[in-house]
Amino acid sequence: QVQLVESGGGLVQPGGSLRLSCATSGSIFSIYNMAWYRQIPGKQRELVAAITNGGTTNYADSVKGRFTISRDNAKNTVYLQMDSLKPENTAVYYCNAKKPIPILGGRLWADYWGQGTQVTVSS
Repeated sequence: QVQLVESGGGLVQPGGSLRLSCATSGSIFSIYNMAWYRQIPGKQRELVAAITNGGTTNYADSVKGRFTISRDNAKNTVYLQMDSLKPENTAVYYCNAKKPIPILGGRLWADYWGQGTQVTVSS
């Protein structure tokens, strides 16, 4: 079982910054692929940013150049630095871990989720 605990959400003015953190249990964090998702009431959860166990990143088009995902394997933590925030970035942000499960001939990926942290961008 993998436990994820997010922190760092809150209220910020447009143009401001926040850094989200996600602390992960377990001693094999370095092999997980990690991601941040967000969800607005009534809408589907959507991918914001992801980072592989090798450090490759990808971002939703709407956040490219403003958000940065990073990981610290020594601290079992993934971060999301959010700059130049806009009101439309308001959402609950969820941390996601994908743990590889070896199977005969390949692997499966098991998904784990944090409880979410609210980010509100408003003046």
